[in-house]
Amino acid sequence: MNWQAIRAIYRYEMARTFRTLAQSVLSPVLSTVLYFVVFGSAIGSRIDAVEGISYGAFIVPGLIMLTLLQQSVTVASFGIYFPKFIGTIYELLSAPISFIEIVIGYVGAAATKAVMIALIILATSTLFVDLHIQHPIWMIGFLLLTGISFAMLGFIIGIWARNFEQLQLVPLLVITPMVFLGGAFYSASMLPPFWETVTRFNPVLYLISGFRWSFFGVADVPVGVSLAAVLGFLMACLLFIGWIFRSGWRLRN
Repeated sequence: MNWQAIRAIYRYEMARTFRTLAQSVLSPVLSTVLYFVVFGSAIGSRIDAVEGISYGAFIVPGLIMLTLLQQSVTVASFGIYFPKFIGTIYELLSAPISFIEIVIGYVGAAATKAVMIALIILATSTLFVDLHIQHPIWMIGFLLLTGISFAMLGFIIGIWARNFEQLQLVPLLVITPMVFLGGAFYSASMLPPFWETVTRFNPVLYLISGFRWSFFGVADVPVGVSLAAVLGFLMACLLFIGWIFRSGWRLRN
């Protein structure tokens, strides 16, 4: 394993993050504050509790997951797309490093930034609601696995994209709606039976459900199913990335 190459990629990507600190950190935190004002105050004043949990606290895992998914996908996709855009991807491909080391560098940096912002939002949420995390180890585990998985998805999107419009297509038109329809601000059990069944086909539901369980001990689906869904998605992304580097798809043209 070429740890020097991994460290070089990782440090370069993290340096880019800290150069745009206001945009990278303050923007999602301010957006979260607005969500608390709108959903926590306006809607929360009309909903006493969800499954015995105050509505303001109930939406915290969903808000964190929304930011985590958006940031991990966006950062990883831009990180690998920019070398393609300026042509330095060929230097990377000709270097004596494997695709595993490339993925660890880019995905590791994207996941680090996403998890860092998620933890800042978690700390910010304590200013608005009282939180008690029942399973902190599981919470960190779900946070890391989800961040890494969707950073891999972002890496794939960055390779697939041919322009900046395509780079933003999936995060805006796919990821965000799936989070909103995946129980970020409500419990699937609150829906009519037909729509509850439809919602269970949304894979993001399983991520949010497992993450919310780590906070409050309640979930829409069994926590084991949520963990299996995250691990399965991670392995699928890793296998697809391996195929991309073996075939040269969208890399050699």
